[in-house]
Amino acid sequence: LDANYRSRPAVLQALETDLKALLAAWFDVGFLELRRMDWHSPALQLERLVEYEAVHRIRGWRDLKNRLKADRRCYAFFHPRMPDEPLIFVEVALVQGLASSVQRLLDQKVPVLDPAKADTAVFYSINNCQRGLDGISFGNFLIKRVVGLLADEFRNIKTFCTLSPIPGYRRWLDSTLAADDGLLSEEERKTLQDIANLLPETVPSDASAEDILRALIARRGVLRVEEAQRALEPILSRLCARYLVKEEAPGRPGRARDPVAHFHLSNGARTERLNWRADTSENGYRQSFGLMVNYLYDPERIEENHELYMGEGRRAVAPALRKLARG
Repeated sequence: LDANYRSRPAVLQALETDLKALLAAWFDVGFLELRRMDWHSPALQLERLVEYEAVHRIRGWRDLKNRLKADRRCYAFFHPRMPDEPLIFVEVALVQGLASSVQRLLDQKVPVLDPAKADTAVFYSINNCQRGLDGISFGNFLIKRVVGLLADEFRNIKTFCTLSPIPGYRRWLDSTLAADDGLLSEEERKTLQDIANLLPETVPSDASAEDILRALIARRGVLRVEEAQRALEPILSRLCARYLVKEEAPGRPGRARDPVAHFHLSNGARTERLNWRADTSENGYRQSFGLMVNYLYDPERIEENHELYMGEGRRAVAPALRKLARG
């Protein structure tokens, strides 16, 4: 081994820090252009939307056109030296009330709503496009700018929220149940034993409540059994509320464990409502058993919520959801 071997990690870390600072300066939000993307945008830019959409995959031109109709909006940040390469974009649906199903938002058969009749703007997909710029934050600026633009354009829209995935929930639940962490109440244990009796071919007769739940959630088909779905909904919802409201990222006290939750809480949002069967896709079930969450962006509370979370680790949470987490 040469004499410089042990110093190389520190040198590389310093180089990475310098490069990140340089890129952050080059891509400062003050230099970026915010553009609304629509069906008349250049074809190359529309192709980039299809390519970079990672939250809810765009399935061809018809799907893309549906996402750019009159009751939809798409905004992206561009750098002047990269005119056809979006850095980040957000897709928005103009609807009535908090959205509770992403499949309905993306359904091409749903009639187009007159934007003048909408009262809510739902941010349902946010995508960072350039992996080389990971760690440089654009999302918080993008959301705040778009909230301002929509508020100016539509005086009838009073509510700004997301319909967001919960990508870390299932991993957390699997690992915590395996550790027998005392997650389940006595009532929930009894409910799970009743389901085990109902589905003896799925669960061993001598299994613990934790093992029963792990066995059930490992089989998506179980949720197609009406009795099982009715019993599991309150259990999985309560545990998800606990995950979002209480669980902290390992080694980061005060920071939400779920990465999407951390992103929106950092931006000043409030965790508002859980939605059962909000994403019925395979990916939705794999991440969170189909649960999704609304984060509420109240323009009058964004800065206060941001400061409380980043400064004191206090999460803005709707009272009903906080109560559910205490369950």
